[in-house]
Amino acid sequence: MLLTCASLPVAFAAGPLPQNGRFVAGSGGIASGPDQVTITQSSARGVIDWNSFSIGAGNSVKVNNGSGATLSRVTGSNMSTIDGSLSATGSFYLINPQGVLIGRQGVVTTGGRFVASTLDASNDGFMAGGPLTLSGASHASVLNLGRISSSGGDVFLISISRTENEGRIAAPNGTAELVTGKQVLLKDSASGTQVFVQPGSLGDVVNGGTIRAAQIHLEAADGNVYALAGRHAALRATGTATRDGHVWLVARQGDVQQHERISARNSDGTGGTVDTIGKTMEFEHSTVTASKWNIGVGELNAGPHNAAALSRSLSGGTSVTINADRDINIVSTLRWNGAASFTLNAGRSILIGPATTLSNTGAGNLTLRADSKGVDNHGSITNAGTIDWSRSTGFVAALYDSNGQYTPGTVRTNATWAAAPFSGLETQVTAYRLVNSIDELENISQNLAGNYALGKDLSSKGVFTPIGLGSTTGFTGQFDGFGHTVDGISFFTVEASDSPPLGTFSTIGASGVVRNVNLTNANASTGGTHAGLLAGASAGLIANVDVKGQMDTAEEGAGAIGGVVGDNTGTVSRATSSVTMYAQGLMGGIAMSNSGLIVQSSSNGDYSGGSHSHLGGIAGENAPDGIIRQSYATGTGGALTDGGLTEYNGGRIEESFAAMNILPVLPPGGTGGITSTNAGTVAKDVYWDRQVSGQSVGAARGTPIPAANGLTTAQMSMASSFGPTWNFAPGGVWTFIAGVSHPVLQWQVGK
Repeated sequence: MLLTCASLPVAFAAGPLPQNGRFVAGSGGIASGPDQVTITQSSARGVIDWNSFSIGAGNSVKVNNGSGATLSRVTGSNMSTIDGSLSATGSFYLINPQGVLIGRQGVVTTGGRFVASTLDASNDGFMAGGPLTLSGASHASVLNLGRISSSGGDVFLISISRTENEGRIAAPNGTAELVTGKQVLLKDSASGTQVFVQPGSLGDVVNGGTIRAAQIHLEAADGNVYALAGRHAALRATGTATRDGHVWLVARQGDVQQHERISARNSDGTGGTVDTIGKTMEFEHSTVTASKWNIGVGELNAGPHNAAALSRSLSGGTSVTINADRDINIVSTLRWNGAASFTLNAGRSILIGPATTLSNTGAGNLTLRADSKGVDNHGSITNAGTIDWSRSTGFVAALYDSNGQYTPGTVRTNATWAAAPFSGLETQVTAYRLVNSIDELENISQNLAGNYALGKDLSSKGVFTPIGLGSTTGFTGQFDGFGHTVDGISFFTVEASDSPPLGTFSTIGASGVVRNVNLTNANASTGGTHAGLLAGASAGLIANVDVKGQMDTAEEGAGAIGGVVGDNTGTVSRATSSVTMYAQGLMGGIAMSNSGLIVQSSSNGDYSGGSHSHLGGIAGENAPDGIIRQSYATGTGGALTDGGLTEYNGGRIEESFAAMNILPVLPPGGTGGITSTNAGTVAKDVYWDRQVSGQSVGAARGTPIPAANGLTTAQMSMASSFGPTWNFAPGGVWTFIAGVSHPVLQWQVGK
């Protein structure tokens, strides 16, 4: 009787404390007082089983576990209620299948990770460290009404049926993750979520409080996620030096109700990312402040509430991308200011409804993409309203299936619009027919004046028929690869002097544009014709392309090949070429012959040839009208005569350099660090690497190039070695990167 009276009444007079704890793994001691329990753990990790674990108001539990981890498991029949304080120097896991409630007065502080879960873990799994699996059948909830903070780790709230935060959670150096699922895996990660959820519980995750952490993750595997509006409701991801600021709201088979303020920023102040993923979703009252807001949904209908939330977020500088499995319907007017971009990727079709306006004031871009999987499902774009870009300097792109339709509706453009430098854009509003197969790529020949876009990466297995082969006008439309890759393009020609130019595009006409495409493992065997892996000849614009592959020609003295283009009379901007070549004639890393402009481009190839071979690292021949500017060549040259940038220069070369390994040839005297023959102009700001090239002169013949423009490899790695025209400032043309002993173009680093 005395023990009972001393135990129960005293324990509950000031509220409960944890009862009957004992170490079942690891080692340590437990000391109990009238209002405090102190746990001192002597091992790095430990497991304690308790009959109950609750903390009354005014009571406290202190865990001295260094930087280690303690798992406290409740084996009794009562839920855990924390109305007092719980603190741990390291990590603390509270597992109770009957549920966990942090009351309004409850305070939890840890130096490491805090986990509250109704799912259990094995002792052996916990003691081993590393990834930890939790599972169970309890349908009790985990609810926070108080304050939880981890100064050095993460906060995880886990249950099967309902996980909810109505209080405050802070994990400035870790992630805060609220999840429901029948089984979860905890795994350390500095680059993404750390809780991986197995569906099957139909549980909900609710946040009506404040969460601040480096990263935030709310996921109901096959239930719903509710981010509710409230006086203090907000999700704020702030990032750290090793974690980007990122927020996830995930209910892949359920509904996301996002009604609160969400912000994501990296630790350096740059924008973070928010991902909202659900079968259905609603954004009423929500505003997202981040660099990017990615929305993944089954089908999206943007009525007044959703359109208003998207408009607020876009106007706040957040670029929004919507990825829908099925259709996207914008049925309420959506306007925004500023430079944020709005991208709609629909699995099927996109509708802009009647009396609906999409408009931007500023520099925002709009991309409307039907059939986002590239399966030719008749994906169409219908504008029954208005697209108004008359006060925007941005662009609009509409992409629809080759077997779909494009209904332009009312479109207003800006009469003063000009394309951004190096974008390759020709028109402010452009509708593209999607190319989703190699057959559709070849079918461009049926309408060489059309506008086309790659819908996905393509792979070519057989011999490719060049686009526009034999055409007198060539390709005069616009082709935008949208960053996709065509792999394995292969073509060849017989040895005939009257063969048409050879390339993926035979000829690009003066109004033609090819941009934003990558070629890999391309292969060409030619003879008696001009050839390039991208284009045989071009009088138009080639922009932002990357070409990798091989070319060869065996006809004595007749081969004429360029890595990107054979004969360039137009503009090549921001092209890169990594092509292995063998020729008996003239070859160039970017162009065989250039009488147009090559700018901000580079080549890095392995070149060799026979007794009539001639090589220029950028262009075999730079004709009198040709200009090469802000470009460079590396690689290895092994032709009869080699020039680091050109074999013959009759035009102008500016602000460029060559660092090509030029192999010794017989007879000597025909090679130069910059050009073999200089009959044009090589500006004072053009350089070559004497050591890498093995060349003591910039030009073997013609107008000499000052010897001072031949730099050592060490000098090539210093900005001070280059002239005042070279801009190495942030946002300039040139930069240096670790491990590379010469300048590179800044746009290449970004790409």
